[in-house]
Formats: sequence, C-alpha cells, structure tokens
Amino acid sequence: KERKKERKKKERKKERKKERKKERKKERKRRKKEKEREREREEKKRKKRKERERDGGREEREKKERETKEKEERKRRERERE
Repeated sequence: KERKKERKKKERKKERKKERKKERKKERKRRKKEKEREREREEKKRKKRKERERDGGREEREKKERETKEKEERKRRERERE
C-alpha cells in the first residue's frame, strides 16, 4: 500500500515536471516571436526615418536651388533696368 502511494506521488511529480517543461517551452517560443516582432517594428521605424531624412535633404537642396535662381533672376532684372 505504501509503495503504491509512493509510486503515484512520483508519477504526479513527473507529470508536473513535464507540464512545467512544456510551459517553459511555450513561453520561450512566445518571447522569441515577441522579440522578432519588436525587431521588425524597429527596422520599419529606421527605414521610415531614413526615408524622411533623405526626402528632407532633397527638399533642402531644392529650396536652396530655388533661392539661388531667384537671386540670379533679381540680379538679372536689376542689370536690365540699369
């Protein structure tokens, strides 16, 4: 009778151990997925930021070019008036 109890106890212990192992595995998998998603999100943000910076740089160049053209145009008109 005592041995039977002991055996049941050990079996339950084994089962609990298996369950915990399964849970840990699931948790690891979940964390890994979460990390991957986070990494992708960061990558997207980085790409957007780079794109914005590139566009911003282009806008700045275009603005400067426009200003220089306007200056040249003004100078030309001044010369024509004289």
